[in-house]
Amino acid sequence: MARLFREKSEMLPLVAEVFRALGYEGASFSQITKLTGISKGSLFHVFPSGKEQMAAEILAGIDEWFVKNIYVPLETSEPRSALGHMWAQTDGYFRSGGRVCLVGAFALDSTRDHFRAAIQTYFTRWVHALSGCLVRGGADTAEASAFAEQAVLSIQGGLLLARAVNDEAVFGRTLKRLAASAEALLACQNPPR
Repeated sequence: MARLFREKSEMLPLVAEVFRALGYEGASFSQITKLTGISKGSLFHVFPSGKEQMAAEILAGIDEWFVKNIYVPLETSEPRSALGHMWAQTDGYFRSGGRVCLVGAFALDSTRDHFRAAIQTYFTRWVHALSGCLVRGGADTAEASAFAEQAVLSIQGGLLLARAVNDEAVFGRTLKRLAASAEALLACQNPPR
């Protein structure tokens, strides 16, 4: 029997997990209702524009979380503190490597054409915020930009590899290596006092 949900906020995380598991294309309404327990009528009532509206709102929620927990701290907080916060928040958000990056998954198939702006913003803002944080911490601009791009790439790759080899510890090791590299980059330019 389908569950009754009163709030969109209750539905979005459940639908997001279906998209994570099956991808955008694979997440048919039948699969969404089966895996979430939400009736088709409830889904259409809350999301009258269908699956595309669901995905757009899920991406907007992801963006909101990353703005609050990753980008703004990187852009405004003391650099070493902001970096430590970013590593911890990234680990928590991706459940220590056990959770697929939905934005990354959407970027890998034709879904990216539907949500190109949201996908590009997610990755470019993360790279720019991280790079800016490192520059504020005393790192060379070119080195900071290269590291930031490599870090976001490594985070995505760490998630993929952790899932592929069924070993979430891969992701934790990736974050630890990145944190050590970021600290070394800052220490080279501006040793801690």
